[in-house]
Amino acid sequence: PMKKVILLLSALALFQHWDTVQRWFQPPLADRPGEVVLYATQWCGYCAKTREQLAQDQIAYREIDIEKDHAGQATFKALGGRGVPLLDIKGTLIHGYDPQAMRAAY
Repeated sequence: PMKKVILLLSALALFQHWDTVQRWFQPPLADRPGEVVLYATQWCGYCAKTREQLAQDQIAYREIDIEKDHAGQATFKALGGRGVPLLDIKGTLIHGYDPQAMRAAY
């Protein structure tokens, strides 16, 4: 019975800390130099405008939905994210929808 209790507690701890465990096996991609990362949500109108601007400017980017990706949400907060969109263009952070700042950072 004690082995079952230990196994159950281990499984529970693993489940509660899955984001951390996942990072051991798959480091976050945001650390790639020169990458453009958009931290956004699906419902955000300014996020949609940012996507459109990136497409219009033909900029390849990776999007992280901060409501669905817990590791991405942690990175968003660590970068000082207060609202969406937050755009990381090769290390330059742009808070909100700002086409001029985006073009200056490309």
